Amino acid sequence: MTARTTRRTTAKRTRLAAVGSIAVAGTLLLTGCGDQTKDEGSEGGASAATGAAPLADRLPQAIRDKGVIRVGSDIAYAPVEYKDDSGRTVGIDPDIAAAMGKQLGVEFEFQNATFDTLIGGIAAKRYDVAMSAMTDTKPRQEGIDSETGKKVGAGVDFVDYFTAGVSLYTNAGDTKGIKTWDDLCGRTMAVQRNTFSHDLARDQAKKCTDAGKKTLRIEDFATNPEAETRMRSKGADVVSADFPIAAYSVKNAGGGTYFEIVGDQVEAGPYGIAVAKDNTQLRDALQAAVQAIIDNGEYEEIVKKWGVEDGAITEARINGGGS
Repeated sequence: MTARTTRRTTAKRTRLAAVGSIAVAGTLLLTGCGDQTKDEGSEGGASAATGAAPLADRLPQAIRDKGVIRVGSDIAYAPVEYKDDSGRTVGIDPDIAAAMGKQLGVEFEFQNATFDTLIGGIAAKRYDVAMSAMTDTKPRQEGIDSETGKKVGAGVDFVDYFTAGVSLYTNAGDTKGIKTWDDLCGRTMAVQRNTFSHDLARDQAKKCTDAGKKTLRIEDFATNPEAETRMRSKGADVVSADFPIAAYSVKNAGGGTYFEIVGDQVEAGPYGIAVAKDNTQLRDALQAAVQAIIDNGEYEEIVKKWGVEDGAITEARINGGGS
């Protein structure tokens, strides 16, 4: 399944990101969780801390001593990160983290949480980083609440490692005539809270109101599967999510019978690994590790495995998000 990426004039991005077909089989999680529990089955494991690790000396000594980077992640966002039938954490992010772990000589230990608590978890030192299909944006870099415009925290730095657009999808055969974001006026959207899709939805609601049209009603949920369940029950007309997630759901939910993508992707931006502003040594080590797996070909193998080659990057940037 493919979709073109088109420019949306109210979106807060300066570059386009088209993500390729998701040709991945798996089980869609229809319930989410935020139990803060550790996942010992994520790829990488203790083997990451053995053998040659050319970038190990770049890490802070405390992390080298522990041999672990604690990763806050919303593990209900297939195919980026999710639990397989055996309960292991799998997906694009865990695979990239495992490859980085070989470069750094550490294990990336994914810990489950709801998306809207991840940056706060870094500030509270519950996690060393957050890696969860998190779009690198200026408000997140600066600790600004995207809805109120107020300063709410110190912000984070990002190490960018992927790029993705945003899609709309509906119940199969029940599109309500939705083809573009401007068709959403008067409709109800279910969306995962504090995501970039949520930001775009709020922008569109204001645009509808400013144009004298019925507003877009927004229902936000802790996880994307909860938003999908709301739409399945006819409580919402449409869901918005990053294209890899939308395409995976359309392909797999109900054996491919539950949902359909409507319209084209809209521009978004880079996914970033979030790191505390004062943890520059860890940030720079992660950047070096992402660049190393790009250069040695492991990154290319991972994105091909998951069918998302069009979202691949060639340069690991810090804070590359434009707005």
